[in-house]
Amino acid sequence: MTRLDAKGPTPDPATASRTDRSWLDRFFFVTERGSTYGREIRGGLTTFMAMAYIIVLNPIVLSGAQDVNGYAPTFEQLTTMTALSAGIVTILMGVLGRAPIALAAALGVMAVVAYQAVPQMTWPQAMGLVVWQGIAIILMVVTGVRTAVMNALPHNLKLAIGVGIGMFVALIGLANAGFVSAGEGSLLQLGTTGHLAGWPVVVFIIGLLVSAVLLARNVPGAIFYGIVTATAIAVAVTYVFRLGDETWGGSAPRLPETLFTAPDFSLFFQVDLFGAWTQAGPASAAVILFTLILAGFFDALGTVLAVGNKAGLTDENGQMPRTNQILGTDGAGAVVGGLTSSSATLVFVESTAGVSEGARTGLASLVTGGLFLLAILFSPVFGMVPGQAASCALVLVGAMMMMGVGAIDWSDISIAIPAFLTIALMPFTYDIATGIGAGIVAYTIIKTAVGKYREVGWLMWILTAVFAADFAMAGIEHLLGL
Repeated sequence: MTRLDAKGPTPDPATASRTDRSWLDRFFFVTERGSTYGREIRGGLTTFMAMAYIIVLNPIVLSGAQDVNGYAPTFEQLTTMTALSAGIVTILMGVLGRAPIALAAALGVMAVVAYQAVPQMTWPQAMGLVVWQGIAIILMVVTGVRTAVMNALPHNLKLAIGVGIGMFVALIGLANAGFVSAGEGSLLQLGTTGHLAGWPVVVFIIGLLVSAVLLARNVPGAIFYGIVTATAIAVAVTYVFRLGDETWGGSAPRLPETLFTAPDFSLFFQVDLFGAWTQAGPASAAVILFTLILAGFFDALGTVLAVGNKAGLTDENGQMPRTNQILGTDGAGAVVGGLTSSSATLVFVESTAGVSEGARTGLASLVTGGLFLLAILFSPVFGMVPGQAASCALVLVGAMMMMGVGAIDWSDISIAIPAFLTIALMPFTYDIATGIGAGIVAYTIIKTAVGKYREVGWLMWILTAVFAADFAMAGIEHLLGL
Protein backbone atom coordinates (compact mmCIF):
# COMPACT_ATOMS: atom_id res chain seq x y z
CA MET A 1 0.00 0.00 0.00
CA THR A 2 1.08 3.55 -0.61
CA ARG A 3 2.63 5.08 2.47
CA LEU A 4 1.29 8.34 3.74
CA ASP A 5 4.77 9.72 4.10
CA ALA A 6 5.24 9.23 0.36
CA LYS A 7 2.63 11.91 -0.27
CA GLY A 8 4.72 14.74 1.00
CA PRO A 9 5.50 16.34 4.35
CA THR A 10 2.82 15.97 6.99
CA PRO A 11 1.50 19.33 8.19
CA ASP A 12 2.34 20.07 11.82
CA PRO A 13 -0.89 20.90 13.65
CA ALA A 14 1.09 23.01 16.08
CA THR A 15 2.11 25.42 13.32
CA ALA A 16 -1.43 26.52 12.61
CA SER A 17 -3.80 27.69 15.34
CA ARG A 18 -7.51 26.99 14.99
CA THR A 19 -8.20 30.68 14.31
CA ASP A 20 -5.81 30.66 11.33
CA ARG A 21 -7.67 27.86 9.57
CA SER A 22 -10.92 27.84 7.63
CA TRP A 23 -14.15 26.58 9.20
CA LEU A 24 -13.98 23.58 6.86
CA ASP A 25 -10.52 22.68 8.16
CA ARG A 26 -11.61 23.07 11.78
CA PHE A 27 -14.87 21.13 11.30
CA PHE A 28 -13.21 18.11 9.68
CA PHE A 29 -9.92 18.28 11.65
CA VAL A 30 -7.99 18.28 8.39
CA THR A 31 -4.79 19.86 9.73
CA GLU A 32 -5.12 18.26 13.16
CA ARG A 33 -5.06 14.80 11.55
CA GLY A 34 -2.09 15.66 9.37
CA SER A 35 -4.01 15.78 6.08
CA THR A 36 -4.68 18.24 3.27
CA TYR A 37 -7.64 19.01 1.02
CA GLY A 38 -5.85 17.36 -1.89
CA ARG A 39 -5.32 14.13 0.01
CA GLU A 40 -8.95 14.05 1.14
CA ILE A 41 -10.25 14.56 -2.40
CA ARG A 42 -7.87 11.95 -3.80
CA GLY A 43 -8.73 9.53 -1.00
CA GLY A 44 -12.47 10.00 -1.51
CA LEU A 45 -12.14 9.36 -5.23
CA THR A 46 -10.02 6.27 -4.63
CA THR A 47 -12.56 4.84 -2.18
CA PHE A 48 -15.34 5.34 -4.72
CA MET A 49 -13.36 3.60 -7.45
CA ALA A 50 -12.57 0.73 -5.09
CA MET A 51 -16.22 0.13 -4.16
CA ALA A 52 -18.07 1.26 -7.30
CA TYR A 53 -18.62 -2.40 -8.13
CA ILE A 54 -21.38 -2.51 -5.49
CA ILE A 55 -23.58 -0.42 -7.79
CA VAL A 56 -23.55 -3.43 -10.11
CA LEU A 57 -23.15 -6.33 -7.72
CA ASN A 58 -25.99 -5.46 -5.34
CA PRO A 59 -28.60 -5.20 -8.14
CA ILE A 60 -27.33 -8.43 -9.72
CA VAL A 61 -27.71 -10.38 -6.46
CA LEU A 62 -30.96 -8.85 -5.25
CA SER A 63 -32.75 -8.77 -8.61
CA GLY A 64 -32.25 -12.53 -8.79
CA ALA A 65 -33.98 -13.14 -5.44
CA GLN A 66 -37.71 -13.75 -5.84
CA ASP A 67 -40.08 -13.42 -2.90
CA VAL A 68 -42.97 -15.73 -2.00
CA ASN A 69 -45.08 -14.13 -4.73
CA GLY A 70 -42.40 -14.56 -7.40
CA TYR A 71 -41.60 -10.83 -7.42
CA ALA A 72 -38.12 -9.30 -7.55
CA PRO A 73 -37.12 -5.65 -8.11
CA THR A 74 -35.58 -4.83 -11.48
CA PHE A 75 -31.89 -4.20 -12.01
CA GLU A 76 -32.62 -0.56 -12.93
CA GLN A 77 -34.62 0.07 -9.76
CA LEU A 78 -31.94 -1.44 -7.55
CA THR A 79 -29.13 0.42 -9.31
CA THR A 80 -30.77 3.76 -8.52
CA MET A 81 -31.51 2.84 -4.92
CA THR A 82 -28.09 1.32 -4.26
CA ALA A 83 -26.28 4.46 -5.42
CA LEU A 84 -28.78 6.76 -3.69
CA SER A 85 -28.54 5.11 -0.28
CA ALA A 86 -24.75 4.83 -0.50
CA GLY A 87 -24.46 8.52 -1.40
CA ILE A 88 -26.80 9.76 1.33
CA VAL A 89 -25.36 7.69 4.18
CA THR A 90 -21.71 8.21 3.19
CA ILE A 91 -22.23 11.98 3.23
CA LEU A 92 -23.96 11.60 6.60
CA MET A 93 -20.92 9.70 7.87
CA GLY A 94 -18.66 12.48 6.71
CA VAL A 95 -20.68 15.14 8.54
CA LEU A 96 -21.49 13.24 11.74
CA GLY A 97 -18.69 10.69 12.09
CA ARG A 98 -16.08 12.91 10.38
CA ALA A 99 -14.18 9.77 9.46
CA PRO A 100 -12.92 8.54 6.06
CA ILE A 101 -15.46 5.73 6.05
CA ALA A 102 -17.82 5.07 3.13
CA LEU A 103 -21.00 3.01 3.31
CA ALA A 104 -22.92 0.94 0.76
CA ALA A 105 -25.05 -2.19 0.55
CA ALA A 106 -23.37 -4.65 2.94
CA LEU A 107 -22.34 -7.92 1.31
CA GLY A 108 -23.04 -10.08 4.36
CA VAL A 109 -26.49 -8.58 4.97
CA MET A 110 -27.21 -8.72 1.24
CA ALA A 111 -26.74 -12.48 1.35
CA VAL A 112 -29.05 -12.86 4.36
CA VAL A 113 -31.73 -10.77 2.65
CA ALA A 114 -31.50 -12.57 -0.70
CA TYR A 115 -31.15 -16.16 0.51
CA GLN A 116 -32.84 -16.24 3.93
CA ALA A 117 -35.40 -13.44 4.22
CA VAL A 118 -36.87 -12.90 0.75
CA PRO A 119 -37.77 -16.58 0.04
CA GLN A 120 -40.02 -16.58 3.14
CA MET A 121 -41.86 -13.27 2.68
CA THR A 122 -42.57 -10.39 0.29
CA TRP A 123 -39.92 -7.85 -0.65
CA PRO A 124 -41.51 -4.98 1.34
CA GLN A 125 -41.70 -7.26 4.38
CA ALA A 126 -38.03 -8.23 4.04
CA MET A 127 -37.08 -4.56 3.81
CA GLY A 128 -39.16 -3.94 6.91
CA LEU A 129 -36.88 -6.31 8.81
CA VAL A 130 -33.87 -4.39 7.48
CA VAL A 131 -35.38 -1.18 8.88
CA TRP A 132 -35.88 -2.88 12.25
CA GLN A 133 -32.26 -4.02 12.07
CA GLY A 134 -31.15 -0.40 11.78
CA ILE A 135 -33.44 0.74 14.59
CA ALA A 136 -32.08 -1.99 16.85
CA ILE A 137 -28.48 -1.00 16.07
CA ILE A 138 -29.21 2.67 16.77
CA LEU A 139 -30.79 1.75 20.11
CA MET A 140 -27.72 -0.32 20.99
CA VAL A 141 -25.52 2.68 20.23
CA VAL A 142 -27.66 5.05 22.29
CA THR A 143 -27.69 2.69 25.27
CA GLY A 144 -23.98 1.94 24.98
CA VAL A 145 -24.52 -1.74 24.26
CA ARG A 146 -22.77 -1.70 20.91
CA THR A 147 -19.66 -0.04 22.29
CA ALA A 148 -19.66 -2.45 25.23
CA VAL A 149 -19.83 -5.46 22.92
CA MET A 150 -17.03 -4.03 20.78
CA ASN A 151 -14.86 -3.72 23.87
CA ALA A 152 -15.86 -7.14 25.25
CA LEU A 153 -14.86 -9.16 22.20
CA PRO A 154 -11.33 -10.55 22.46
CA HIS A 155 -8.90 -9.02 20.00
CA ASN A 156 -8.18 -12.34 18.30
CA LEU A 157 -11.87 -13.01 17.70
CA LYS A 158 -12.23 -9.55 16.18
CA LEU A 159 -9.46 -10.44 13.74
CA ALA A 160 -11.01 -13.82 12.98
CA ILE A 161 -14.40 -12.25 12.24
CA GLY A 162 -12.86 -10.04 9.57
CA VAL A 163 -11.02 -12.98 8.01
CA GLY A 164 -14.13 -15.18 8.07
CA ILE A 165 -16.22 -12.51 6.37
CA GLY A 166 -13.55 -12.31 3.70
CA MET A 167 -13.76 -16.07 3.09
CA PHE A 168 -17.54 -15.89 2.91
CA VAL A 169 -17.47 -13.01 0.43
CA ALA A 170 -14.86 -14.78 -1.71
CA LEU A 171 -16.99 -17.91 -1.92
CA ILE A 172 -19.97 -15.85 -3.09
CA GLY A 173 -17.79 -14.31 -5.79
CA LEU A 174 -16.42 -17.65 -6.98
CA ALA A 175 -19.91 -19.15 -7.12
CA ASN A 176 -21.46 -16.17 -8.92
CA ALA A 177 -18.67 -16.30 -11.49
CA GLY A 178 -19.25 -20.00 -12.17
CA PHE A 179 -15.72 -20.79 -11.04
CA VAL A 180 -17.05 -23.18 -8.40
CA SER A 181 -20.46 -24.82 -8.05
CA ALA A 182 -22.31 -27.52 -6.13
CA GLY A 183 -20.71 -30.79 -7.10
CA GLU A 184 -22.15 -34.15 -7.99
CA GLY A 185 -20.95 -36.45 -5.23
CA SER A 186 -19.02 -33.61 -3.57
CA LEU A 187 -19.98 -30.36 -1.86
CA LEU A 188 -18.14 -28.22 -4.39
CA GLN A 189 -16.51 -28.67 -7.75
CA LEU A 190 -14.48 -26.65 -10.22
CA GLY A 191 -16.68 -24.82 -12.71
CA THR A 192 -20.22 -26.03 -13.39
CA THR A 193 -19.23 -29.43 -14.77
CA GLY A 194 -16.00 -30.21 -12.96
CA HIS A 195 -14.02 -28.18 -15.51
CA LEU A 196 -13.62 -24.51 -16.41
CA ALA A 197 -15.36 -23.72 -19.68
CA GLY A 198 -17.06 -20.80 -21.42
CA TRP A 199 -16.45 -17.10 -21.96
CA PRO A 200 -18.04 -15.98 -18.66
CA VAL A 201 -15.37 -17.81 -16.65
CA VAL A 202 -12.66 -16.40 -18.92
CA VAL A 203 -13.97 -12.90 -18.32
CA PHE A 204 -13.94 -13.49 -14.56
CA ILE A 205 -10.35 -14.80 -14.61
CA ILE A 206 -9.11 -11.86 -16.69
CA GLY A 207 -10.80 -9.35 -14.40
CA LEU A 208 -9.39 -11.11 -11.35
CA LEU A 209 -5.83 -11.15 -12.69
CA VAL A 210 -5.90 -7.56 -13.93
CA SER A 211 -7.18 -6.30 -10.57
CA ALA A 212 -4.70 -8.48 -8.67
CA VAL A 213 -1.72 -7.19 -10.65
CA LEU A 214 -2.82 -3.57 -10.22
CA LEU A 215 -3.36 -4.12 -6.50
CA ALA A 216 0.13 -5.57 -6.21
CA ARG A 217 1.48 -2.46 -7.95
CA ASN A 218 -0.45 -0.19 -5.55
CA VAL A 219 -2.56 1.33 -8.34
CA PRO A 220 -5.51 3.28 -6.87
CA GLY A 221 -8.86 1.91 -8.03
CA ALA A 222 -7.33 -1.42 -9.05
CA ILE A 223 -10.55 -3.39 -8.52
CA PHE A 224 -12.54 -0.83 -10.48
CA TYR A 225 -10.13 -1.03 -13.42
CA GLY A 226 -10.28 -4.83 -13.36
CA ILE A 227 -14.07 -4.74 -13.60
CA VAL A 228 -13.92 -2.24 -16.47
CA THR A 229 -11.41 -4.43 -18.35
CA ALA A 230 -13.49 -7.57 -17.83
CA THR A 231 -16.65 -5.76 -18.91
CA ALA A 232 -15.03 -4.47 -22.11
CA ILE A 233 -13.94 -8.01 -23.00
CA ALA A 234 -17.38 -9.38 -22.14
CA VAL A 235 -19.10 -6.88 -24.42
CA ALA A 236 -16.64 -7.60 -27.23
CA VAL A 237 -17.03 -11.40 -27.12
CA THR A 238 -20.81 -11.07 -26.86
CA TYR A 239 -20.93 -9.24 -30.19
CA VAL A 240 -18.17 -11.22 -31.91
CA PHE A 241 -19.47 -14.67 -30.96
CA ARG A 242 -23.14 -13.62 -30.76
CA LEU A 243 -23.57 -14.89 -27.24
CA GLY A 244 -27.08 -14.92 -25.79
CA ASP A 245 -28.46 -14.10 -22.36
CA GLU A 246 -28.37 -17.75 -21.29
CA THR A 247 -24.57 -17.82 -21.69
CA TRP A 248 -24.16 -15.16 -19.04
CA GLY A 249 -26.85 -16.50 -16.71
CA GLY A 250 -28.83 -13.30 -17.14
CA SER A 251 -28.80 -10.23 -19.33
CA ALA A 252 -25.93 -10.35 -21.82
CA PRO A 253 -23.44 -7.45 -21.61
CA ARG A 254 -24.20 -5.10 -24.50
CA LEU A 255 -23.54 -1.45 -25.19
CA PRO A 256 -26.36 0.69 -23.75
CA GLU A 257 -28.59 2.66 -26.09
CA THR A 258 -28.02 5.77 -23.98
CA LEU A 259 -25.45 6.78 -21.36
CA PHE A 260 -27.95 8.64 -19.20
CA THR A 261 -31.36 7.74 -17.90
CA ALA A 262 -33.97 9.13 -15.57
CA PRO A 263 -33.49 7.59 -12.12
CA ASP A 264 -36.12 5.07 -11.03
CA PHE A 265 -37.15 5.93 -7.48
CA SER A 266 -40.21 3.66 -7.45
CA LEU A 267 -38.79 1.44 -4.67
CA PHE A 268 -38.60 4.36 -2.24
CA PHE A 269 -40.66 3.66 0.93
CA GLN A 270 -41.91 0.30 -0.37
CA VAL A 271 -41.66 -1.13 3.13
CA ASP A 272 -43.94 -3.25 5.28
CA LEU A 273 -42.71 -2.98 8.88
CA PHE A 274 -44.96 -5.63 10.40
CA GLY A 275 -45.97 -8.06 7.64
CA ALA A 276 -42.95 -10.37 8.06
CA TRP A 277 -44.12 -11.43 11.50
CA THR A 278 -47.35 -12.85 10.08
CA GLN A 279 -46.10 -13.97 6.65
CA ALA A 280 -43.07 -15.95 7.86
CA GLY A 281 -44.25 -16.44 11.43
CA PRO A 282 -42.98 -14.78 14.62
CA ALA A 283 -40.22 -17.32 15.24
CA SER A 284 -38.83 -17.28 11.67
CA ALA A 285 -39.01 -13.49 11.45
CA ALA A 286 -37.26 -13.16 14.81
CA VAL A 287 -34.46 -15.51 13.74
CA ILE A 288 -33.95 -13.60 10.47
CA LEU A 289 -33.94 -10.24 12.27
CA PHE A 290 -31.49 -11.61 14.84
CA THR A 291 -29.24 -12.82 12.01
CA LEU A 292 -29.45 -9.46 10.23
CA ILE A 293 -28.48 -7.62 13.41
CA LEU A 294 -25.57 -9.94 14.14
CA ALA A 295 -24.29 -9.93 10.56
CA GLY A 296 -24.43 -6.15 10.27
CA PHE A 297 -23.23 -5.57 13.81
CA PHE A 298 -20.03 -7.58 13.65
CA ASP A 299 -19.29 -6.85 10.00
CA ALA A 300 -19.32 -3.13 10.76
CA LEU A 301 -17.38 -3.62 13.97
CA GLY A 302 -14.49 -5.29 12.16
CA THR A 303 -14.51 -2.73 9.36
CA VAL A 304 -14.49 0.30 11.66
CA LEU A 305 -11.58 -1.15 13.59
CA ALA A 306 -9.69 -1.93 10.38
CA VAL A 307 -10.16 1.55 8.92
CA GLY A 308 -9.35 3.28 12.19
CA ASN A 309 -6.13 1.32 12.66
CA LYS A 310 -4.99 1.90 9.08
CA ALA A 311 -5.72 5.63 9.31
CA GLY A 312 -3.90 5.92 12.63
CA LEU A 313 -7.04 7.30 14.30
CA THR A 314 -7.21 4.78 17.14
CA ASP A 315 -5.69 5.30 20.56
CA GLU A 316 -3.69 2.79 22.60
CA ASN A 317 -6.92 1.03 23.56
CA GLY A 318 -8.06 0.70 19.96
CA GLN A 319 -10.78 3.37 20.31
CA MET A 320 -11.61 5.88 17.57
CA PRO A 321 -12.73 9.48 18.08
CA ARG A 322 -16.50 10.00 17.62
CA THR A 323 -17.11 6.26 17.83
CA ASN A 324 -20.74 6.67 18.87
CA GLN A 325 -21.46 8.95 15.90
CA ILE A 326 -19.77 6.50 13.53
CA LEU A 327 -21.70 3.50 14.87
CA GLY A 328 -24.94 5.50 14.99
CA THR A 329 -24.55 6.49 11.35
CA ASP A 330 -23.94 2.85 10.51
CA GLY A 331 -27.28 2.00 12.14
CA ALA A 332 -29.00 4.83 10.27
CA GLY A 333 -27.58 3.34 7.07
CA ALA A 334 -29.51 0.14 7.66
CA VAL A 335 -32.71 2.15 8.04
CA VAL A 336 -32.02 4.07 4.83
CA GLY A 337 -31.18 0.83 3.01
CA GLY A 338 -34.49 -0.68 4.07
CA LEU A 339 -36.46 2.39 3.05
CA THR A 340 -34.83 2.30 -0.40
CA SER A 341 -35.15 -1.51 -0.77
CA SER A 342 -31.42 -1.76 -1.45
CA SER A 343 -30.59 -3.78 1.70
CA ALA A 344 -28.70 -2.41 4.68
CA THR A 345 -26.19 0.32 3.85
CA LEU A 346 -23.24 -0.27 6.18
CA VAL A 347 -19.55 0.60 6.45
CA PHE A 348 -17.29 -0.78 3.70
CA VAL A 349 -13.82 -2.22 4.17
CA GLU A 350 -12.80 -0.70 0.81
CA SER A 351 -12.60 2.60 2.70
CA THR A 352 -9.06 1.49 3.52
CA ALA A 353 -8.19 2.16 -0.14
CA GLY A 354 -8.88 5.85 0.37
CA VAL A 355 -6.99 5.83 3.64
CA SER A 356 -3.98 4.44 1.76
CA GLU A 357 -4.18 7.52 -0.46
CA GLY A 358 -4.03 9.86 2.54
CA ALA A 359 -7.70 10.27 3.56
CA ARG A 360 -8.02 10.93 7.29
CA THR A 361 -11.26 12.89 7.72
CA GLY A 362 -14.94 12.99 6.82
CA LEU A 363 -14.16 15.31 3.94
CA ALA A 364 -13.14 12.25 1.92
CA SER A 365 -16.54 10.71 2.67
CA LEU A 366 -18.26 13.79 1.23
CA VAL A 367 -16.35 13.25 -2.01
CA THR A 368 -17.20 9.54 -2.13
CA GLY A 369 -20.86 10.16 -1.33
CA GLY A 370 -21.15 12.87 -3.96
CA LEU A 371 -19.77 10.51 -6.61
CA PHE A 372 -22.33 7.85 -5.65
CA LEU A 373 -25.14 10.36 -6.12
CA LEU A 374 -23.72 11.35 -9.50
CA ALA A 375 -23.65 7.68 -10.53
CA ILE A 376 -27.46 7.53 -10.29
CA LEU A 377 -27.69 9.18 -13.71
CA PHE A 378 -25.46 6.55 -15.35
CA SER A 379 -27.39 3.36 -14.55
CA PRO A 380 -27.39 2.16 -18.22
CA VAL A 381 -23.59 2.11 -18.12
CA PHE A 382 -23.55 0.01 -14.95
CA GLY A 383 -26.23 -2.27 -16.42
CA MET A 384 -23.82 -3.54 -19.07
CA VAL A 385 -21.49 -5.04 -16.44
CA PRO A 386 -21.95 -8.84 -16.20
CA GLY A 387 -21.99 -10.60 -12.84
CA GLN A 388 -18.81 -12.46 -13.73
CA ALA A 389 -16.90 -9.17 -14.07
CA ALA A 390 -18.20 -7.83 -10.75
CA SER A 391 -17.50 -11.11 -8.95
CA CYS A 392 -13.73 -10.69 -9.23
CA ALA A 393 -14.09 -7.80 -6.76
CA LEU A 394 -15.59 -10.11 -4.16
CA VAL A 395 -12.72 -12.58 -4.40
CA LEU A 396 -10.11 -9.84 -4.07
CA VAL A 397 -11.89 -8.19 -1.16
CA GLY A 398 -11.86 -11.61 0.48
CA ALA A 399 -8.14 -11.88 -0.14
CA MET A 400 -7.48 -8.46 1.41
CA MET A 401 -9.57 -9.30 4.47
CA MET A 402 -7.65 -12.57 4.79
CA MET A 403 -4.46 -10.59 5.43
CA GLY A 404 -5.45 -10.20 9.07
CA VAL A 405 -5.07 -13.93 9.74
CA GLY A 406 -1.37 -13.58 10.51
CA ALA A 407 -2.08 -11.34 13.49
CA ILE A 408 -4.09 -14.06 15.27
CA ASP A 409 -2.25 -15.87 18.08
CA TRP A 410 -2.30 -19.40 16.65
CA SER A 411 0.20 -20.63 19.26
CA ASP A 412 -2.52 -20.59 21.95
CA ILE A 413 -4.93 -23.47 21.27
CA SER A 414 -7.64 -21.85 23.41
CA ILE A 415 -7.58 -18.99 20.90
CA ALA A 416 -6.77 -20.95 17.75
CA ILE A 417 -9.83 -23.23 17.91
CA PRO A 418 -12.43 -20.44 18.37
CA ALA A 419 -10.67 -18.37 15.69
CA PHE A 420 -10.64 -21.32 13.29
CA LEU A 421 -14.34 -22.05 13.87
CA THR A 422 -15.18 -18.39 13.31
CA ILE A 423 -13.30 -18.31 10.01
CA ALA A 424 -14.27 -21.75 8.68
CA LEU A 425 -17.96 -21.82 9.50
CA MET A 426 -18.82 -18.56 7.76
CA PRO A 427 -18.19 -19.93 4.25
CA PHE A 428 -18.94 -23.57 5.15
CA THR A 429 -22.41 -22.74 6.49
CA TYR A 430 -22.90 -19.80 4.11
CA ASP A 431 -23.78 -17.66 7.10
CA ILE A 432 -21.76 -14.95 8.86
CA ALA A 433 -23.64 -15.04 12.15
CA THR A 434 -23.06 -18.78 12.53
CA GLY A 435 -19.29 -18.33 12.36
CA ILE A 436 -19.37 -15.47 14.86
CA GLY A 437 -21.58 -17.41 17.25
CA ALA A 438 -19.49 -20.58 17.06
CA GLY A 439 -16.34 -18.62 17.81
CA ILE A 440 -17.87 -16.83 20.79
CA VAL A 441 -19.34 -20.01 22.29
CA ALA A 442 -16.11 -21.98 21.78
CA TYR A 443 -13.95 -19.18 23.25
CA THR A 444 -16.10 -18.83 26.35
CA ILE A 445 -16.29 -22.57 27.07
CA ILE A 446 -12.64 -23.42 26.31
CA LYS A 447 -11.19 -20.49 28.25
CA THR A 448 -13.36 -21.35 31.24
CA ALA A 449 -12.55 -25.06 31.05
CA VAL A 450 -8.79 -24.44 31.16
CA GLY A 451 -9.11 -22.15 34.16
CA LYS A 452 -8.76 -18.87 32.31
CA TYR A 453 -12.29 -17.75 33.15
CA ARG A 454 -11.04 -14.29 34.14
CA GLU A 455 -10.30 -13.65 30.46
CA VAL A 456 -14.00 -14.15 29.72
CA GLY A 457 -16.11 -11.13 30.65
CA TRP A 458 -19.74 -11.27 31.75
CA LEU A 459 -20.87 -9.84 28.42
CA MET A 460 -19.23 -12.73 26.57
CA TRP A 461 -21.32 -15.12 28.68
CA ILE A 462 -24.47 -13.25 27.65
CA LEU A 463 -23.45 -13.43 24.00
CA THR A 464 -22.73 -17.14 24.45
CA ALA A 465 -26.22 -17.70 25.83
CA VAL A 466 -27.80 -15.74 22.98
CA PHE A 467 -25.93 -17.68 20.32
CA ALA A 468 -26.56 -21.01 22.06
CA ALA A 469 -30.28 -20.22 21.97
CA ASP A 470 -29.96 -19.33 18.28
CA PHE A 471 -28.23 -22.63 17.48
CA ALA A 472 -30.90 -24.53 19.41
CA MET A 473 -33.76 -22.60 17.81
CA ALA A 474 -34.97 -25.52 15.68
CA GLY A 475 -35.20 -27.74 18.75
CA ILE A 476 -36.89 -24.99 20.75
CA GLU A 477 -39.44 -24.42 17.99
CA HIS A 478 -40.12 -28.16 17.88
CA LEU A 479 -40.63 -28.35 21.63
CA LEU A 480 -42.98 -25.37 21.53
CA GLY A 481 -44.84 -26.74 18.55
CA LEU A 482 -44.03 -23.73 16.36
